[in-house]
Amino acid sequence: MSGKLYGVGLGPGDPSLMTVRAVEVIGEADVIAYHSARHGRSIARSIAARHLRDDHIEERLVYPVTTETTDHPGGYQGAMEEFYAESAARLAAHLDAGRTVAVLAEGDPLFYGSYMHMHKRLADRYDTEVIPGVTSVSAAAARLGAPLAEGEEVLTILPGTLPEEELTARLAATDVAVVMKLGRTFPKVRRALERSGRLADTRYVERATMSGERVAELADVDAESVPYFAVAVLPSQVDAERPAARERGEVVVVGTGPAGPLWLTPESRGALAAADDLVGYTTYLDRVPSRAGQARHGSDNRVESERAEFALDLARRGRRVAVVSGGDPGVFAMATAVLEAAAQKEYADIPVRVLPGVTAANAAAARAGAPLGHDYATISLSDRLKPWEVIAERLRAAAAADLVLALYNPGSRSRTWQVGKARELLLEHRAPDTPVVVARDVGGSEERVRIVRLADLDPAEVDMRTILLVGSSQTRAVRRDDGQDIVWTPRRYPEV
Repeated sequence: MSGKLYGVGLGPGDPSLMTVRAVEVIGEADVIAYHSARHGRSIARSIAARHLRDDHIEERLVYPVTTETTDHPGGYQGAMEEFYAESAARLAAHLDAGRTVAVLAEGDPLFYGSYMHMHKRLADRYDTEVIPGVTSVSAAAARLGAPLAEGEEVLTILPGTLPEEELTARLAATDVAVVMKLGRTFPKVRRALERSGRLADTRYVERATMSGERVAELADVDAESVPYFAVAVLPSQVDAERPAARERGEVVVVGTGPAGPLWLTPESRGALAAADDLVGYTTYLDRVPSRAGQARHGSDNRVESERAEFALDLARRGRRVAVVSGGDPGVFAMATAVLEAAAQKEYADIPVRVLPGVTAANAAAARAGAPLGHDYATISLSDRLKPWEVIAERLRAAAAADLVLALYNPGSRSRTWQVGKARELLLEHRAPDTPVVVARDVGGSEERVRIVRLADLDPAEVDMRTILLVGSSQTRAVRRDDGQDIVWTPRRYPEV
């Protein structure tokens, strides 16, 4: 009979935080295995030391390389793969002899633990049990005495070894976070926290529950003093103290994309999370999750100028304001209104930033294929802010230039004739079978994307939640064997 393999979680370092089951398994095991660097010292063994017997067989799994270089022909990865294979073979020999093997692991065995490499190589061949342990993340939160995540907050756990840009994006996009594996990565992690605007709220915990434990504000920590066993903790923001009144706030115009959270960029998520006030058209504000301590100011879609000035007035009082816009805020949206207001003398000292979002045209194009693959023009059919004569002139010019057209704001309850008139104008320059993408509520619960001939475009099925993409003379529409209709405009234009 083969022996049994155990992956034993020992907790974050304090032996008293080992589980009863972990102590039982160690006491019953024949073989105790643990990892160490070449210096021979093992944190895992030191945690479990009081429970080891003189007759235990100890298997010390010594890493061939940790942070230094290696002359292995496969490099670092090759050296580690060879080590894991040899270690697994050593443990397998004990299991084949009928011995029970307990592999010790700090924290939890399957949470960034060394044990998992043995588990992947042995668990399919031998009876295996994993004993969970208290993680360093839980220990750090306990030492801080602060909630890690509350309510609907999202906790993100990141290895500090990620590229700096990736760390910055993920930190900006999440509610609360823990960054592990600091040590030599600390300067990069600190820069990512600063760039994402989260540095001031981040705490530092070193060797939680172990000898030499240290807790500090991360911004105050000297990079030269940071060991591998340290974590950065951005704790729960529910009930967190808001910063003292600022002399001057800022306005960030945020594009939410054409629909819900899937279309938000990490930068936009971060700006929305950091804002003291959210200002916007109520429909767009409803797409943004509610956060404790954050004020929301919804209004009608027809008061853009008033909304922009309201946001700037809040910022002038020291508030950090996010103006929420659909799609991309610079495409027929709120960025123009905010910048027009910000150009006034009384707001000239208020910082204003515009963050991009996925446009309705890009979203609709992606759903249909690649109709915007060549030159295209974007035109709004709304005549609320410009005369129809100007719209008609631009439609004729773009059609004569053989540009693909992205038509925004094609119709509404009070504007029912513009689509039909635009179709007539375009048919003066385009063939009746020109493909038109009719995309409604892209990304939303009522999404519907159809491809019709220009001659068959029905104004009755077009409303303010619809965008039209009208092909050029080169645009192609094909029905594939799987029944999918696709549209694309070739990037190569035929020579005249």
